[in-house]
Amino acid sequence: MSILTIILNILAPPISIFRKRGFGNDLGINIIFTMLFFIPGIIHAFYLTSKQNQIL
Repeated sequence: MSILTIILNILAPPISIFRKRGFGNDLGINIIFTMLFFIPGIIHAFYLTSKQNQIL
């Protein structure tokens, strides 16, 4: 995980997910988490960006 990814995970979780996964269900879920409560959005972003084998 790069420094840029870590910073984006903390400051703007949906942008980090978009960079890693593109448009999709994961981005929508992260936007909802971030809008409702910011901390779950950050946790979800770290979870998705730290997964090794990502299937699009």
